[in-house]
Amino acid sequence: MENIRNFCIIAHIDHGKSTLADRLLDMTNAINERDKMAQVLDDMDLEREKGITIKSHAVQLDYTFKGKKYIFNLIDTPGHVDFSYEVSRSIAACEGALLLVDASQGIQAQTISNLYLALEHDLKIIPVLNKIDMDGAMIEEVSDQIVDLIGCDRSEIIPASGKTGLGVDKILEAIIERIPAPKGDATAPLQAMIFDSMFNSFRGVIAYFKVVNGTIRKGEKIKFVNTGKEYNADEVGVLRLKPEPRDFIAAGDVGYVITGIKQAKEIKVGDTITNSLTPCSEGIHGFEDVKPMVFAGIYPIDNDNFEDLRDSLEKLQLNDASLVWEPESSVALGFGFRCGFLGLLHLEIIQERLEREYDQVIITTVPQVTYNCYTTQKEKIVLHNPSDLPDVTTIDYIEEPYIKAQVITMPEYIGSIMGLCMEKRGILLNQSYLTTSRVELIFEMPMAEIVFDFYDKLKSMSRGYASFDYHITGFKPGDLVKLDIKLNGENVDAFSAMIHRDKAYDFGRRLCEKLKELIPKQQFVIAIQAAIGAKIIARETISAMRKDVTAKCYGGDISRKRKLLEKQKKGKKRMRQFGKVEVPQQAFMAVLKLND
Repeated sequence: MENIRNFCIIAHIDHGKSTLADRLLDMTNAINERDKMAQVLDDMDLEREKGITIKSHAVQLDYTFKGKKYIFNLIDTPGHVDFSYEVSRSIAACEGALLLVDASQGIQAQTISNLYLALEHDLKIIPVLNKIDMDGAMIEEVSDQIVDLIGCDRSEIIPASGKTGLGVDKILEAIIERIPAPKGDATAPLQAMIFDSMFNSFRGVIAYFKVVNGTIRKGEKIKFVNTGKEYNADEVGVLRLKPEPRDFIAAGDVGYVITGIKQAKEIKVGDTITNSLTPCSEGIHGFEDVKPMVFAGIYPIDNDNFEDLRDSLEKLQLNDASLVWEPESSVALGFGFRCGFLGLLHLEIIQERLEREYDQVIITTVPQVTYNCYTTQKEKIVLHNPSDLPDVTTIDYIEEPYIKAQVITMPEYIGSIMGLCMEKRGILLNQSYLTTSRVELIFEMPMAEIVFDFYDKLKSMSRGYASFDYHITGFKPGDLVKLDIKLNGENVDAFSAMIHRDKAYDFGRRLCEKLKELIPKQQFVIAIQAAIGAKIIARETISAMRKDVTAKCYGGDISRKRKLLEKQKKGKKRMRQFGKVEVPQQAFMAVLKLND
């Protein structure tokens, strides 16, 4: 066990984690020439297209140092704030972490939050200054930032380049010398923690685990502590670039197990695996349950596909434990699911994965955050959906979630960033200079304000030189109202939104204008209205499509034409009473892009 090292790579977005992982694979001869490509571990099409890591990727490497053979279990983690749950799970399976800092960009918001995650789990931190080969590298300045942040000695920082391979041998040495070997007893009862899982249509559910105590052997009967279910370990093995079967996996090592489970809900990330005959006395304390902050409805375009969508969500949840969902129904869209996400990028990725990997054609409703509604009877109602709001007369007050947002940027962008945060009802709590060219701004602001387009605006305003991180601080009362959209007097619940009263008028007006562009004309007039309760605050009208019923009349008395027009008028009146307005799918999508 003293020759095993478990570590992960943590950093802000685009600081070179996956590229450094490529070089580590090269240096340990874990990959042959034929399979070489950039970002080998990013095996999802979406990851390669967007250039971001979405899933943590575990891989085992062999390395010989001073005549001794070592086993490295490396986990490459995502950098985006929306995938921080992936990072926290990876950290729980490790004893050390490589903290990567880009020499040309310096320390950024996600670097700091990932570092704190690692320190909470008592991980040994190895600071690495990456991309030192770049023209804009500020080696001395960024080294000072790292020393200030971690409080380490300057000699502990390893200068490296993931692209050229410079300094990677020093990183491998540091992993062996600085990161402690895992602690555990291979003879004790089996205790293994599941940190990830995936679904394979041929083999069923594959669980990735770290053995804390004991040994897991092929063919023995194992038990999942939380669910109480028992299975045979049909295959156990280690995670090379391709899974490699083994006869057993002992304490301190990381591996996978296939039990032939076909039901996704029978396995839970964070659960403990033990032996059925000699079980452990208690399960390992797993991870905190994920707290989704953005909720949106996902509906199949055709209601016949409801069960297919349920199966797809179950399988996707195995691969992404931060996705939370429950069934719901809507008047406008039929049966679907209310899903919880960690942020808007997470929502976008889930939507794309459902369409690509599971061939689901879906409609997504307007994203919402969770609100707490208190009634005059002192009863608390948690609102995931505006349509759950009780009658206005029974509401005492509504609370909305607040976040503490941390923005790190350059001094020249302070003014515009402050303006953006103030516009989003933010309050500046603190402003401090980390160095002469890096400023940290701390804001308190409502979560609902950052859900739509905050991150995109921040990036364009600062030309990409602002990094953003946040955490929830709690709930505060707010002057919130429910905005309804009516089509010919009928509410379309999929467009309902909880919004601050000051912004409701502007939002309602723009939404009506957008819908007027997108809803096709009918043979009757369509009134689009935005309403707060019984009060209409905005209106647009789609005029009727005119059918020329008098075209067949040539000559003759005017009364013949009038008779036809009267008949048409009655038909239109009846049509307006019974006619249904079809809302196209792009109208639901347009609400998300209202500010473009």
